[in-house]
Amino acid sequence: MNLYRAHVLVCGGTGCHSSNSDKIIERMEEKIKEKELDKEIKVIKTGCFGLCESGPNMVVYPEGIFYNHVKVSDVDEIVEEHFFKGRPVKRLLYKEVQEENNIKSVNDVNFYKKQTRVALRNCGVIDPENIEEYIAYNGYQALAKAVTEMTPLEVIQVVKDSGLRGRGGAGFPTGRKWEEAYKYKSDKKYIVCNADEGDPGAFMDRSILEGDPHSVLEAMALAGYAVGSDQGFIYVRAEYPIAVQRLQTAIDQAKEYGVLGKNIFGTDFSFDIELRLGAGAFVCGEASALMESIEGRRGMPRNKPPRTAHKGLWQQPTVLNNVETFANIPIIFQKGPEWFRSIGTEKSPGTKVFALGGKIVNTGLVEIPMGTTLREIIFDIGGGIPNGKEFKAVQTGGPSGGCIPKEYLDTPVDFESLSRLGSIMGSGGMIVMDEDNCMVDIAKFFLDFTVEESCGKCTPCRIGTKRMSEILDRITSGKGESGDIEKLEELSTVITDSALCGLGQTASNPIISTLKYFRNEYESHIFEKTCPAGNCRKLLSFVIVEEKCKGCGLCARNCPASAISGAKAKPHHIDKEKCIKCGACIERCPFNAIIKK
Repeated sequence: MNLYRAHVLVCGGTGCHSSNSDKIIERMEEKIKEKELDKEIKVIKTGCFGLCESGPNMVVYPEGIFYNHVKVSDVDEIVEEHFFKGRPVKRLLYKEVQEENNIKSVNDVNFYKKQTRVALRNCGVIDPENIEEYIAYNGYQALAKAVTEMTPLEVIQVVKDSGLRGRGGAGFPTGRKWEEAYKYKSDKKYIVCNADEGDPGAFMDRSILEGDPHSVLEAMALAGYAVGSDQGFIYVRAEYPIAVQRLQTAIDQAKEYGVLGKNIFGTDFSFDIELRLGAGAFVCGEASALMESIEGRRGMPRNKPPRTAHKGLWQQPTVLNNVETFANIPIIFQKGPEWFRSIGTEKSPGTKVFALGGKIVNTGLVEIPMGTTLREIIFDIGGGIPNGKEFKAVQTGGPSGGCIPKEYLDTPVDFESLSRLGSIMGSGGMIVMDEDNCMVDIAKFFLDFTVEESCGKCTPCRIGTKRMSEILDRITSGKGESGDIEKLEELSTVITDSALCGLGQTASNPIISTLKYFRNEYESHIFEKTCPAGNCRKLLSFVIVEEKCKGCGLCARNCPASAISGAKAKPHHIDKEKCIKCGACIERCPFNAIIKK
C-alpha cells in the first residue's frame, strides 16, 4: 500500500460537478503526474461538502487546508505552489481560514462548528465509488454483526431503543414500523427506499446517495434481515443521474464483495436491491403512490387502510423509509442506541439534515442536532441574510410546510416545536426570506407547485387547490375582494380534512401559516391595493424623485418599454401607462432616484 503525504479531496456532488469539478480532478491528476508527485499526493473525488455556496470545494489533508471557488485554470498554480513548493495559494482559501501568519483548518469554519454529522458522516470524506473506503470507516460491520450474532427481534429492538423517527416528514418511529412488518406473516416482504426528493430547493437525499451510497444499502439489508425480506428497491429520480450511477456502482460492488446477494456473510440470509427510476412526480414521494409507480402504474395514492406495513408493494408487507432515515441506521448499530439518544431532544433524538437556501449567505447542506434553534441555523451556520437585509421568515417542510416569522427565531427545531408553529419538519427544505419577500406571493408560489403536482385522483386536491390558487392570483394582481381571506380559510379547512393523501392534506399549510403571521399583508393587497414588500409587480408603480434625478439618461436608455423621457441634465419622468415594471431603471440609476411605491 502506498503511503501518501497528502490527500486532496475534491467535491464531486452535483453542484460542484456542474462547475467542472470533474475537469478539475482530471487536470490535477495530470499536473501531479507531470511534476512526478503521483506517488506522494492522492486525488480523491468525494460527495458534497455541504458548503455549496463556495463550490467547487477542495480540502487538502492532513492540514485541512480549504480551497473554494476553484477553477480548472487554478489547478496548475495549486500544484506548483502548494504541492511542489509547500506554499498554499492564499487567494483561493475560504475567507474564514485566512489569517495574517496562519492558515486555519476547514474544521475551524463556522459553517461546520455547530453541525453534528451523522447521516452525512461520510459525505465529503470518502470516495463513494470505492467500497473499500466505506469498509475502512466501519462499513458493513453492523450488517455482519446483525446476521451472525443477533436475532431479527434484537435488531428491531436496537432501532426502537434509539428513538429514530422517520426523516421523510411524518416522523413516525422507525422501529415500530419495522416491528409491524415483522409481525405480519407473509411469504414475501419488501424493503423500499424513498429517494423521490421533490421539494423545491431540497437536495438532502441526493447528496447522501451521491456521497455515501453504501450506508443506504447496508441499512436496507439490515431492515431486510429484521423483517424477513430478501428484496429491496430504491425509488430514485431519473433526474439525479450522478446518484443513480453511484448507486448502481455501489450495488455491483456490494454483490462482488458478498455483502449483498445470496448467503450474506456465509449465513442463510439473502438480500438483493434493485433501482427503480421515477419520472419526477412530486406525489410519488407519498408511500402508496411510489409503490404504484414501482408496480408500473401511474403514481397515485391508495386509500388507507390497509397500511404499507401490512399490504404495500404488490400487496405484500413493506417497510418504506427515506434515504436519510436509512443513512442513520448503520452508525446506530456501531455506536449504540444510547449514543444516538444522547444527541438531540428526548422526543426527537439524533440530527436532521436541512437544505438551507433562499436569502442566506451560506447556501448549502447542514446537519444539526435536533433542538438547535432556527436562529443558530440561519445566523451562526448560515451566516445570516446577505446585503444587509432584515430577516423576515423561514419556510420549513417544502410545499407542505409553513412560514415561521422572526419572533420565533429562538424556536428549537424538532418535530413537536415546528408543528406547534403551524409548520412541519418535512424532508428538510429550509428557505430563508428577507424583507423584500411578499408572503402572499410566497404562499402562491408553493400552492402553484402543489396544483401542478397534484395527481388529480381526489376532488378536494384536484379542484380545491386550484380554486385557492385562483384567489391568490387575484389578490397578488390587485383584484382581491372582501371575503377572499375567509374563502381561503374555509377551503384550507375542507381540503386538509378531506384530501386523500399527504400532498392534499398539507397543501394549505403555506396559506394557513402566512394568514396567521402575515395577515396584514393579505389585507394590504386586498383593501389598499399595495404590496408592502414591493414585490407584486401589478401592484407597483415606479416614480422618479425629482430632487435626486440628475438627468443622466441611463434609465431612459435601458428602459425596454421606452417609458422614460426627459431632457439632458433635467429630471426625467416615467409614463405609468407604458411602464412594464421590470425594474431595469432602478438597477441602472446611479443616484437612487427611482423608487417603488
